[in-house]
Amino acid sequence: MSAQERLTDALYGLGWGTVKKLPEPVAVRLGRTIADLAWKQRGKGVRRLESNYARVVPDASPERLSELSRAGMRSYLRYWMESFRLPAWSAERVKDSFDVKGVHHLTDGLAAGNGVVLALPHLANWDLAGAWVTTELKTPFTTVAERLKPETLYDRFVAYREGLGMEVLPHSGGTAFGTLARRLRDGGLVCLVSDRDLSASGVEVDFFGATARMPAGPALLAQQTGALLLPVTLWYDDSPVMQGRIHPPIEVPESGTRAEKTSVMTQALADAFASGIAEHPEDWHMLQRLWVADLEPRPADGPSGERP
Repeated sequence: MSAQERLTDALYGLGWGTVKKLPEPVAVRLGRTIADLAWKQRGKGVRRLESNYARVVPDASPERLSELSRAGMRSYLRYWMESFRLPAWSAERVKDSFDVKGVHHLTDGLAAGNGVVLALPHLANWDLAGAWVTTELKTPFTTVAERLKPETLYDRFVAYREGLGMEVLPHSGGTAFGTLARRLRDGGLVCLVSDRDLSASGVEVDFFGATARMPAGPALLAQQTGALLLPVTLWYDDSPVMQGRIHPPIEVPESGTRAEKTSVMTQALADAFASGIAEHPEDWHMLQRLWVADLEPRPADGPSGERP
């Protein structure tokens, strides 16, 4: 493990070990202070966030984009401060911290017994939404996590999410899809963050007027298992309570090849994601390249795009 990896692991460990013990007003102020310092430094992540916002709000002035990126970093650090503290929250606190509309789409889908896939973008705090599902609905679910470096950091994230009631599978290794399909065929719930493709098989979609790639997994799982596919969008408002919406199901087209059906369904997901992001761009924590035109070329023997 390199010195940088050891430092990264130690900082995250400090966050989970220390931030959750702070009085809440202190943690909130700390998160905002860190966000503002990072924003003022205008590092690579902040510049990419602002560039992504420029696609979401194409008529925004430079001043408006600057305001958005500052608000975006504050939202991003709110996510982290909440996540560091989430393991110490009571079940009542978790339930009171999320207000979701359209939950009947999820409960009706689970009652039908064919499984449900919830697909969501990097909006607000998806870990809090997951904790709400396991706490309020008493429904465990399976998700997939990107393998991080160092390995100890990945292990921290797995332990954290498993502590919230999630089954976590590694994104790499090739076995996740089969396990997810089995969970759905058993009538279970799968939750996937699905606005950024981490594979070589992403589906091209129109996203805010330009081409992006999004993972095919949610649409393929729905086709192969008969599970319901539901988009989810999240956002913060001025209160401590996060807001959310479970959108109506995305239907499997009646005709077409598997690839054609997957393309139609993934575009419908992208459209649902775009509706939520357009309403609350500052809560979209996309500090990486996303659109095809922005991706860096990969070596000639591999597909193009940016690796995490």
